[in-house]
Amino acid sequence: MESDNLSAGSEVKPRRFGRRAALTLAAAGIMGGALISAAIVAGAASPTPSPTNSAAAGQTPSAAAFDPTKGGHVGANGVVEKLLTGTTADKAKAAALAAVPGATIERVETDAEGATYEAHMVKSDGSHVTVKMDGNFKVTGIENGPGGRSSA
Repeated sequence: MESDNLSAGSEVKPRRFGRRAALTLAAAGIMGGALISAAIVAGAASPTPSPTNSAAAGQTPSAAAFDPTKGGHVGANGVVEKLLTGTTADKAKAAALAAVPGATIERVETDAEGATYEAHMVKSDGSHVTVKMDGNFKVTGIENGPGGRSSA
């Protein structure tokens, strides 16, 4: 029998890793952790498109990022419209409201398409108009709707 072959003084010891194996395993773990950390940091530094991203919607990034309430429209001539502030804004609003009584002003800004200033407005019937003004806040035209035709 097999148990007869074992002497009473010999024990079966479980196999242990040596010191070298333990150090190798620890070094591999540290290196793996460093690589994973580097990948996470690199991934965080790179923007990842999301389903709501402009590319997913078929728009250019600049079109999706444009917020008309903050101005910043770029005309075909490369001129960037800027929101008016202070007394300049007050004068533009007064001129626009005199030209389109009862309308609500959405924003007043510089104009990229020829006039000095413009006011984007919503009339009481819900239609949109843009009032164009010169540097003296004299109304030079009123455009109906987005990209509409001048009526003045």
